[in-house]
Formats: sequence, C-alpha cells, structure tokens
Amino acid sequence: MSNKKVIILGASGLIGSELLTILLHSDAYSEVTAFLRKPLTVQHPKLKQEITSFDDLEELKTKIKADVIFCCLGSTKKKTPNLKDYKKVDHDIPLFFAKEGLTNHLLQFHLVSALGAKANSSNFYTHLKGEIEQDLKMLAIPSLFIYQPSFLDGDRKEKRPLEKVMLGLMKLINPLLVGSLKKYQSIKAKDIAKVMFNESIQNKSGIFVFKSDKIKELT
Repeated sequence: MSNKKVIILGASGLIGSELLTILLHSDAYSEVTAFLRKPLTVQHPKLKQEITSFDDLEELKTKIKADVIFCCLGSTKKKTPNLKDYKKVDHDIPLFFAKEGLTNHLLQFHLVSALGAKANSSNFYTHLKGEIEQDLKMLAIPSLFIYQPSFLDGDRKEKRPLEKVMLGLMKLINPLLVGSLKKYQSIKAKDIAKVMFNESIQNKSGIFVFKSDKIKELT
C-alpha cells in the first residue's frame, strides 16, 4: 500500500461521498482525512474525520498535511443565503486549504467547479467558480485538476423536488445534445469521482481542466 495521504473536502456531498468510497477501498492512499461539519456514519481504518465549523480556518493550519487534496465543496443560495458565507464555502475554504497544503509539500489539488465558470461572469455562481479557479492557478500547485461538470445525476441526501424534475428532463434532452453541445449533458456524480481518483494516481504535472464531455470520455 502507498504511504500517500489525502484530504477530502465535501465528503458528505453527492460527488464527495462517491469519491470517499473509492479512496477507502483503494491501496493508492494510506490515510484519508475528511474535514466535515458533522461526523459521517462511515467507519474505516484509513479514515480520519476532522469535525469543524470552518469558522476559524487558522485553527486548521496544522492539520492540513497531505499529498493530495480533493475539494468537492459546493453550496446553494437556499442552503447559504448569505453571499459572504456562500463565498467562504466555494472560494475561501478551498483556497485556504490549497495555500496551507503547499506549505506542507502538497503535490496535487483537485477542484470540482462548474460548467461555464468565468471570473468575469455577471452571474454570481459562475463568477465565484471562475474566481476560485483563477486564484488556484496562481498558486503554482505542481498538479492542479479542475472538473467542470454540467447538471449532476445522483442520489442526494436532501430533497430537491425541482432538481428531480430537471433530471427527468435532462434524460430526455441528453440524446439531442451532440457535438459541441455534448458538454451540456447531465453527468453521473460517480463518474466524476471515478475520474478524479484515476487522474490522481497518474504522474502528471501542470493544470488540467475537464468539462463534462471530457470527463465522460475518461470514465
């Protein structure tokens, strides 16, 4: 078994939970540390849970030691109506972990962003995703992987009735989205998690950005 260590942010979410399962059942990493607001019911010899409110990020500094960091964090305006708090989840926390990770010889950072992410976007969500992408690119991380999925397909723990309706519509529309429109097809959360893991065990240096269609090609 490898002696490499990994940190995962957002392990209780749609993509994060799928990724956590893969990490725990792989010999690629010897230790998996999940930073969470609430404990997971999952138990495993390799899993270490750091329960935190993320209110004081400075208190976490000494705990951010890993070869690889996976960030699957993401909020919604319904869950986080305060835009300052929303930005903290989608931007400030990932950036803090990346910076502190680099002081402890971080080799890779993997970010789940979103399709259409642009720092100069007038839309708050796509602007925020673009901003964190831009800021991470300036850190000189040896290997930076950015995943830009479209509409996510998976079983969420919380109820989202409108999302279920949209998912049903996307399944009808997906076959029509071909060529340059293929990147707008819905994508399974487990497929994103699988690609994130597979990319992490390859010896690659640089910045890599994968849109939905590319992620599907790699599964």
